[in-house]
Amino acid sequence: MQPEGGKPRRLTRFDHREVRAALLLCAPTAVLMLALLVLPTLAVLGLSFTDAELGVPGFQFLGLGAYADLFTDRAFLRAFRNTAIYVALVAPASVVIGLVLALLIEAEVKGRAFFRSVYFLPVVSLTVAMASVWQYLMHPSFGPMNLVLQRFGLPSINWLGSSDNVLTSLALIGIWQALGFNLVLFLAGLTAINRDLYAAAEMDGVRSAWSRFWTVTWPMLGPTTLFVVTITMINAVKVFETVATLTQGGPSKASEVLLYTIYKEGFVYLHIGVASAMAVVFVAVLLVLLLVQTKVLEKQVHYA
Repeated sequence: MQPEGGKPRRLTRFDHREVRAALLLCAPTAVLMLALLVLPTLAVLGLSFTDAELGVPGFQFLGLGAYADLFTDRAFLRAFRNTAIYVALVAPASVVIGLVLALLIEAEVKGRAFFRSVYFLPVVSLTVAMASVWQYLMHPSFGPMNLVLQRFGLPSINWLGSSDNVLTSLALIGIWQALGFNLVLFLAGLTAINRDLYAAAEMDGVRSAWSRFWTVTWPMLGPTTLFVVTITMINAVKVFETVATLTQGGPSKASEVLLYTIYKEGFVYLHIGVASAMAVVFVAVLLVLLLVQTKVLEKQVHYA
Protein backbone atom coordinates (compact mmCIF):
# COMPACT_ATOMS: atom_id res chain seq x y z
CA MET A 1 0.00 0.00 0.00
CA GLN A 2 1.36 3.42 -1.00
CA PRO A 3 0.67 6.86 0.55
CA GLU A 4 -1.08 9.61 -1.40
CA GLY A 5 2.22 11.04 -2.67
CA GLY A 6 2.89 7.87 -4.63
CA LYS A 7 6.15 7.00 -2.85
CA PRO A 8 6.31 3.61 -1.10
CA ARG A 9 6.12 3.79 2.68
CA ARG A 10 9.36 2.95 4.50
CA LEU A 11 9.21 -0.03 6.82
CA THR A 12 9.42 0.91 10.46
CA ARG A 13 11.11 -1.04 13.22
CA PHE A 14 7.71 -2.42 14.20
CA ASP A 15 7.16 -3.68 10.64
CA HIS A 16 10.50 -5.48 10.70
CA ARG A 17 9.56 -7.14 13.98
CA GLU A 18 6.27 -8.31 12.47
CA VAL A 19 8.06 -9.80 9.48
CA ARG A 20 10.56 -11.62 11.71
CA ALA A 21 7.72 -12.92 13.92
CA ALA A 22 5.85 -14.19 10.86
CA LEU A 23 8.95 -15.96 9.55
CA LEU A 24 9.58 -17.57 12.93
CA LEU A 25 5.99 -18.80 13.12
CA CYS A 26 6.19 -20.26 9.61
CA ALA A 27 9.61 -21.83 10.13
CA PRO A 28 8.51 -25.06 11.91
CA THR A 29 5.92 -25.83 9.24
CA ALA A 30 8.37 -25.00 6.45
CA VAL A 31 11.06 -27.23 7.98
CA LEU A 32 8.60 -30.12 8.39
CA MET A 33 7.35 -29.76 4.82
CA LEU A 34 10.94 -29.69 3.57
CA ALA A 35 11.96 -32.75 5.62
CA LEU A 36 8.81 -34.85 5.17
CA LEU A 37 7.60 -33.85 1.70
CA VAL A 38 10.09 -32.03 -0.50
CA LEU A 39 13.29 -33.93 0.30
CA PRO A 40 11.71 -37.43 0.14
CA THR A 41 10.07 -36.52 -3.18
CA LEU A 42 13.40 -35.35 -4.60
CA ALA A 43 15.09 -38.49 -3.25
CA VAL A 44 12.55 -40.77 -4.94
CA LEU A 45 12.89 -38.83 -8.17
CA GLY A 46 16.66 -39.11 -8.06
CA LEU A 47 16.66 -42.81 -7.18
CA SER A 48 14.24 -43.55 -10.03
CA PHE A 49 17.09 -42.96 -12.49
CA THR A 50 19.33 -45.56 -10.82
CA ASP A 51 19.48 -49.30 -10.18
CA ALA A 52 19.90 -48.83 -6.44
CA GLU A 53 19.23 -51.81 -4.17
CA LEU A 54 18.94 -51.62 -0.41
CA GLY A 55 21.94 -53.29 1.23
CA VAL A 56 24.05 -53.25 -1.93
CA PRO A 57 26.90 -50.71 -1.81
CA GLY A 58 26.94 -48.32 -4.73
CA PHE A 59 24.58 -47.99 -7.66
CA GLN A 60 24.67 -47.14 -11.33
CA PHE A 61 23.04 -44.09 -12.87
CA LEU A 62 20.79 -45.25 -15.72
CA GLY A 63 19.05 -42.00 -16.63
CA LEU A 64 15.98 -42.38 -18.79
CA GLY A 65 17.08 -45.94 -19.46
CA ALA A 66 15.58 -46.85 -16.09
CA TYR A 67 12.14 -45.87 -17.39
CA ALA A 68 12.79 -47.61 -20.71
CA ASP A 69 13.57 -50.80 -18.79
CA LEU A 70 10.48 -50.27 -16.68
CA PHE A 71 8.14 -50.18 -19.68
CA THR A 72 9.60 -53.45 -20.94
CA ASP A 73 9.23 -55.13 -17.53
CA ARG A 74 6.50 -57.76 -17.69
CA ALA A 75 5.68 -57.44 -13.98
CA PHE A 76 5.14 -53.68 -14.27
CA LEU A 77 3.11 -53.96 -17.47
CA ARG A 78 0.94 -56.67 -15.93
CA ALA A 79 0.36 -54.54 -12.82
CA PHE A 80 -0.46 -51.52 -14.99
CA ARG A 81 -2.94 -53.57 -17.03
CA ASN A 82 -4.57 -55.05 -13.93
CA THR A 83 -4.92 -51.58 -12.39
CA ALA A 84 -6.49 -50.24 -15.59
CA ILE A 85 -8.98 -53.13 -15.67
CA TYR A 86 -9.79 -52.63 -12.00
CA VAL A 87 -10.42 -48.91 -12.51
CA ALA A 88 -12.54 -49.62 -15.61
CA LEU A 89 -14.72 -51.98 -13.56
CA VAL A 90 -14.99 -49.99 -10.33
CA ALA A 91 -15.36 -46.38 -11.51
CA PRO A 92 -18.37 -46.64 -13.89
CA ALA A 93 -20.29 -49.12 -11.76
CA SER A 94 -19.83 -47.28 -8.45
CA VAL A 95 -20.69 -43.91 -10.04
CA VAL A 96 -23.86 -45.17 -11.77
CA ILE A 97 -25.09 -47.18 -8.77
CA GLY A 98 -24.26 -44.30 -6.42
CA LEU A 99 -26.26 -41.89 -8.59
CA VAL A 100 -29.26 -44.24 -8.78
CA LEU A 101 -29.27 -44.79 -5.01
CA ALA A 102 -28.92 -41.04 -4.39
CA LEU A 103 -31.94 -40.36 -6.62
CA LEU A 104 -33.97 -43.01 -4.79
CA ILE A 105 -33.01 -41.72 -1.33
CA GLU A 106 -33.64 -38.09 -2.34
CA ALA A 107 -37.11 -39.02 -3.59
CA GLU A 108 -37.95 -40.84 -0.35
CA VAL A 109 -38.93 -38.56 2.52
CA LYS A 110 -38.85 -41.14 5.31
CA GLY A 111 -35.65 -42.99 6.23
CA ARG A 112 -33.36 -40.73 4.22
CA ALA A 113 -30.86 -40.25 7.05
CA PHE A 114 -30.92 -43.96 7.89
CA PHE A 115 -30.13 -45.15 4.37
CA ARG A 116 -27.51 -42.45 3.94
CA SER A 117 -25.74 -43.69 7.07
CA VAL A 118 -26.02 -47.35 6.09
CA TYR A 119 -24.52 -46.83 2.64
CA PHE A 120 -21.75 -44.63 4.08
CA LEU A 121 -20.61 -47.27 6.58
CA PRO A 122 -18.06 -48.89 4.20
CA VAL A 123 -16.27 -45.54 3.91
CA VAL A 124 -15.65 -45.23 7.66
CA SER A 125 -14.95 -48.95 8.22
CA LEU A 126 -11.42 -50.34 8.47
CA THR A 127 -10.45 -51.67 5.06
CA VAL A 128 -8.42 -54.59 6.42
CA ALA A 129 -11.27 -55.68 8.72
CA MET A 130 -13.80 -55.46 5.92
CA ALA A 131 -11.45 -57.39 3.63
CA SER A 132 -11.44 -60.22 6.16
CA VAL A 133 -15.24 -60.21 6.12
CA TRP A 134 -15.23 -60.40 2.33
CA GLN A 135 -12.76 -63.28 2.50
CA TYR A 136 -15.35 -65.18 4.51
CA LEU A 137 -18.22 -64.17 2.22
CA MET A 138 -16.28 -65.34 -0.85
CA HIS A 139 -14.90 -68.56 0.62
CA PRO A 140 -15.19 -71.30 -2.04
CA SER A 141 -16.52 -73.96 0.37
CA PHE A 142 -18.72 -72.35 3.02
CA GLY A 143 -18.94 -68.72 1.90
CA PRO A 144 -22.49 -67.25 1.94
CA MET A 145 -22.16 -66.05 -1.66
CA ASN A 146 -21.57 -69.56 -2.96
CA LEU A 147 -24.28 -70.96 -0.68
CA VAL A 148 -26.75 -68.57 -2.29
CA LEU A 149 -25.62 -69.67 -5.76
CA GLN A 150 -26.03 -73.33 -4.79
CA ARG A 151 -29.52 -72.62 -3.45
CA PHE A 152 -30.51 -71.43 -6.93
CA GLY A 153 -28.87 -74.42 -8.59
CA LEU A 154 -25.89 -72.47 -9.89
CA PRO A 155 -22.28 -73.71 -9.68
CA SER A 156 -19.97 -72.33 -7.01
CA ILE A 157 -17.38 -69.74 -7.98
CA ASN A 158 -13.80 -69.65 -6.78
CA TRP A 159 -13.95 -65.89 -6.23
CA LEU A 160 -10.44 -65.19 -4.98
CA GLY A 161 -8.61 -68.38 -5.91
CA SER A 162 -9.05 -68.31 -9.68
CA SER A 163 -7.00 -66.09 -11.96
CA ASP A 164 -10.08 -65.65 -14.16
CA ASN A 165 -12.28 -64.34 -11.34
CA VAL A 166 -9.98 -62.66 -8.82
CA LEU A 167 -9.83 -59.22 -10.45
CA THR A 168 -13.60 -59.12 -10.88
CA SER A 169 -14.05 -60.18 -7.26
CA LEU A 170 -11.74 -57.42 -6.06
CA ALA A 171 -13.65 -54.98 -8.26
CA LEU A 172 -16.92 -55.99 -6.53
CA ILE A 173 -15.32 -55.13 -3.19
CA GLY A 174 -14.04 -51.86 -4.64
CA ILE A 175 -17.52 -50.93 -5.87
CA TRP A 176 -18.94 -51.65 -2.43
CA GLN A 177 -16.26 -49.46 -0.83
CA ALA A 178 -16.73 -46.51 -3.20
CA LEU A 179 -20.53 -46.61 -3.26
CA GLY A 180 -21.19 -44.78 0.01
CA PHE A 181 -18.81 -41.91 -0.70
CA ASN A 182 -20.24 -41.40 -4.20
CA LEU A 183 -23.76 -41.57 -2.80
CA VAL A 184 -23.12 -38.78 -0.28
CA LEU A 185 -21.52 -36.57 -2.93
CA PHE A 186 -24.45 -37.05 -5.30
CA LEU A 187 -26.91 -36.33 -2.49
CA ALA A 188 -25.09 -33.07 -1.81
CA GLY A 189 -25.31 -32.20 -5.51
CA LEU A 190 -29.02 -33.02 -5.65
CA THR A 191 -29.71 -30.91 -2.58
CA ALA A 192 -28.00 -27.91 -4.19
CA ILE A 193 -30.30 -27.96 -7.24
CA ASN A 194 -32.83 -25.14 -7.17
CA ARG A 195 -36.37 -26.61 -6.92
CA ASP A 196 -37.70 -23.76 -9.02
CA LEU A 197 -35.99 -25.33 -12.03
CA TYR A 198 -38.26 -28.38 -11.76
CA ALA A 199 -41.32 -26.14 -11.51
CA ALA A 200 -40.20 -24.23 -14.59
CA ALA A 201 -39.56 -27.46 -16.47
CA GLU A 202 -43.02 -28.73 -15.55
CA MET A 203 -44.57 -25.54 -16.90
CA ASP A 204 -42.68 -26.19 -20.15
CA GLY A 205 -44.25 -29.62 -20.44
CA VAL A 206 -41.56 -31.74 -18.79
CA ARG A 207 -43.64 -33.86 -16.45
CA SER A 208 -42.25 -37.41 -16.36
CA ALA A 209 -39.49 -38.27 -13.90
CA TRP A 210 -37.27 -39.53 -16.71
CA SER A 211 -37.66 -36.28 -18.66
CA ARG A 212 -37.00 -34.18 -15.56
CA PHE A 213 -33.81 -36.13 -14.92
CA TRP A 214 -32.38 -35.51 -18.41
CA THR A 215 -33.64 -31.94 -18.65
CA VAL A 216 -32.80 -30.58 -15.18
CA THR A 217 -31.08 -33.03 -12.86
CA TRP A 218 -28.36 -34.40 -15.10
CA PRO A 219 -27.16 -31.04 -16.49
CA MET A 220 -27.08 -29.51 -13.00
CA LEU A 221 -25.13 -32.51 -11.67
CA GLY A 222 -22.39 -32.06 -14.28
CA PRO A 223 -19.66 -30.64 -11.98
CA THR A 224 -20.58 -33.05 -9.19
CA THR A 225 -20.47 -36.02 -11.55
CA LEU A 226 -17.09 -35.00 -12.91
CA PHE A 227 -15.71 -34.65 -9.38
CA VAL A 228 -17.14 -38.02 -8.34
CA VAL A 229 -15.73 -39.77 -11.42
CA THR A 230 -12.27 -38.28 -10.87
CA ILE A 231 -12.15 -39.06 -7.15
CA THR A 232 -13.40 -42.61 -7.78
CA MET A 233 -10.78 -43.22 -10.45
CA ILE A 234 -8.00 -41.86 -8.22
CA ASN A 235 -9.11 -44.03 -5.28
CA ALA A 236 -9.37 -47.05 -7.58
CA VAL A 237 -5.84 -46.50 -8.88
CA LYS A 238 -4.65 -46.43 -5.25
CA VAL A 239 -6.09 -49.88 -4.41
CA PHE A 240 -3.74 -51.72 -2.06
CA GLU A 241 -5.25 -52.96 1.22
CA THR A 242 -7.69 -55.46 -0.26
CA VAL A 243 -5.03 -56.94 -2.54
CA ALA A 244 -2.48 -57.18 0.27
CA THR A 245 -5.02 -58.75 2.65
CA LEU A 246 -6.91 -61.11 0.37
CA THR A 247 -4.72 -62.23 -2.53
CA GLN A 248 -1.15 -60.90 -2.15
CA GLY A 249 -1.19 -60.42 -5.91
CA GLY A 250 -2.17 -64.03 -6.67
CA PRO A 251 -3.12 -66.40 -8.00
CA SER A 252 -0.37 -66.43 -10.64
CA LYS A 253 0.02 -62.64 -10.15
CA ALA A 254 -3.43 -62.10 -11.68
CA SER A 255 -4.33 -59.49 -9.07
CA GLU A 256 -1.07 -57.58 -8.80
CA VAL A 257 -1.78 -53.86 -9.07
CA LEU A 258 0.56 -50.88 -9.23
CA LEU A 259 0.75 -50.02 -5.54
CA TYR A 260 1.23 -53.64 -4.50
CA THR A 261 3.96 -54.12 -7.09
CA ILE A 262 5.71 -50.96 -5.86
CA TYR A 263 5.48 -52.31 -2.31
CA LYS A 264 6.98 -55.66 -3.31
CA GLU A 265 9.81 -54.16 -5.32
CA GLY A 266 10.73 -51.69 -2.60
CA PHE A 267 10.10 -53.56 0.66
CA VAL A 268 10.30 -57.25 -0.29
CA TYR A 269 12.88 -57.41 -3.07
CA LEU A 270 14.59 -54.16 -1.88
CA HIS A 271 14.89 -52.84 -5.46
CA ILE A 272 14.75 -49.20 -4.43
CA GLY A 273 15.55 -47.80 -7.87
CA VAL A 274 12.87 -49.81 -9.66
CA ALA A 275 10.30 -49.06 -6.94
CA SER A 276 11.08 -45.34 -7.18
CA ALA A 277 10.60 -45.33 -10.95
CA MET A 278 7.26 -47.13 -10.53
CA ALA A 279 6.24 -44.62 -7.88
CA VAL A 280 7.03 -41.71 -10.21
CA VAL A 281 4.88 -43.27 -12.95
CA PHE A 282 2.12 -43.87 -10.40
CA VAL A 283 2.15 -40.23 -9.29
CA ALA A 284 2.20 -39.13 -12.93
CA VAL A 285 -0.99 -41.10 -13.56
CA LEU A 286 -2.68 -39.39 -10.62
CA LEU A 287 -1.53 -35.97 -11.81
CA VAL A 288 -2.94 -36.64 -15.28
CA LEU A 289 -6.32 -37.51 -13.77
CA LEU A 290 -6.29 -34.33 -11.69
CA LEU A 291 -5.26 -32.26 -14.71
CA VAL A 292 -8.11 -33.68 -16.80
CA GLN A 293 -10.59 -32.85 -14.03
CA THR A 294 -9.26 -29.30 -13.72
CA LYS A 295 -9.40 -28.63 -17.47
CA VAL A 296 -12.93 -29.99 -17.83
CA LEU A 297 -14.14 -27.97 -14.83
CA GLU A 298 -12.59 -24.81 -16.26
CA LYS A 299 -14.42 -25.38 -19.54
CA GLN A 300 -17.73 -25.92 -17.76
CA VAL A 301 -17.30 -22.74 -15.73
CA HIS A 302 -16.35 -20.80 -18.88
CA TYR A 303 -19.37 -22.00 -20.82
CA ALA A 304 -21.65 -21.42 -17.82
